[in-house]
Amino acid sequence: MNRANERSRTGLYRSRRGVILGVCRGVADYFDISVFWTRVVFVAVLLFTGIWPIAGLYLVAAALMKPEPVVPFRTEVDREFYNSYTASRELGLHRLKGAFDRLDRRLRRMEDLVTAREFDWDRRFRGPDSGRGR
Repeated sequence: MNRANERSRTGLYRSRRGVILGVCRGVADYFDISVFWTRVVFVAVLLFTGIWPIAGLYLVAAALMKPEPVVPFRTEVDREFYNSYTASRELGLHRLKGAFDRLDRRLRRMEDLVTAREFDWDRRFRGPDSGRGR
């Protein structure tokens, strides 16, 4: 897989291993460039354009970029859940509760089927060896 596809798959995140808020390391990881040169360019731009505009832009970037996930994503569903959770924890928890509610409903249906009278009668009519595939 080439780096461009991996970037579009992973996304732009603030690094958890960064020095100050992790913006430079996150940008360097996203574009697959050296963190050292990213920081050198940032400091040069900071000094030559004035400290406050670039420092303000850095803080805005830190506020807008989501933190890097602690564990790498295994599936697209994991990524979707992480993005919804970082956007709104309430929405992420709501999605998680919905998944558990669906699982609970499926378990209840299976329990109802197994404990139903018809299941017991079907089992009795078929005999003890009918469940085995012969």
